[in-house]
Amino acid sequence: MTWEIKRTPRSCVHRTDDDHIAVPLRVSRNGHHSTDAEPNLTLADAEHLHAALCRALDDQPAPPNAPECRSGAGTVDALSSKVAEANGRSRRSL
Repeated sequence: MTWEIKRTPRSCVHRTDDDHIAVPLRVSRNGHHSTDAEPNLTLADAEHLHAALCRALDDQPAPPNAPECRSGAGTVDALSSKVAEANGRSRRSL
């Protein structure tokens, strides 16, 4: 049995009425759609996930279809150098 979790098509991550972050996901089993789910993260959990994703993407070039916040990845400038240094310090402290 193979499970797969992807972003729900045409659904965006959004803030809920109770100030959480909802992440729409589609769950499939053996290639067949099983259900859609919308896990909610606290703002703190969303920040931790964001930081973990940034660290995981660090030093990876952004693909041509990357969202705007990622399109400058790989460009060396003063700010990106400082971010890279901070990410390195953060990884070392884990």
